Amino acid sequence: MTPFQLIKADLFRYTAQYSFSALIKNLLNSNCGFKYMFWFRLCLSKNYIVRFTAQFMHRHLSIKYQIQIPKETKIGPGLYLGHATSIVINSTAVIGKNCNLSQFTTIGSNYGQAAVIGDNVYIGPNVCVVEHVLIGNCAAIGAGSVVVKNVLDNCTVVGNPARVISDKQEGIFIVNPFEGDH
Repeated sequence: MTPFQLIKADLFRYTAQYSFSALIKNLLNSNCGFKYMFWFRLCLSKNYIVRFTAQFMHRHLSIKYQIQIPKETKIGPGLYLGHATSIVINSTAVIGKNCNLSQFTTIGSNYGQAAVIGDNVYIGPNVCVVEHVLIGNCAAIGAGSVVVKNVLDNCTVVGNPARVISDKQEGIFIVNPFEGDH
């Protein structure tokens, strides 16, 4: 996909429309997440002047919003950065399309490869995804979770370490995931 197709998909996630006026409004107003992703996407431009300007703005907004997403990170279309602050992602992470990342999210690795995140994944606030784990499509990770193991498709996980509390695929819904833990 071209940078402009990616920007269009991101804009739709924020505004549910593709208009030029919505683009300008979100760039000029205080929509930090979209503004950051706009310049992040333009870092892939083939035009030297656009790419140079985008890299400058990406660096500036990284400091301003405390977001560290290296421009080499592979991110699918339609990324939504909720509250857009204090997000740290390793450059080896792969993020699918239409994902939500909340504030204070860390996706990292000490040993090389970071997580691979599927499509339509919701990651709540203050979540750490550690090392090379696979997070399936349509998964949800609850606030404050630490993910150290793979998460299957359609599962909801919470806790430290993260445990499955519901699996829509199997029809399992756990009422109290902490029952029996003392």
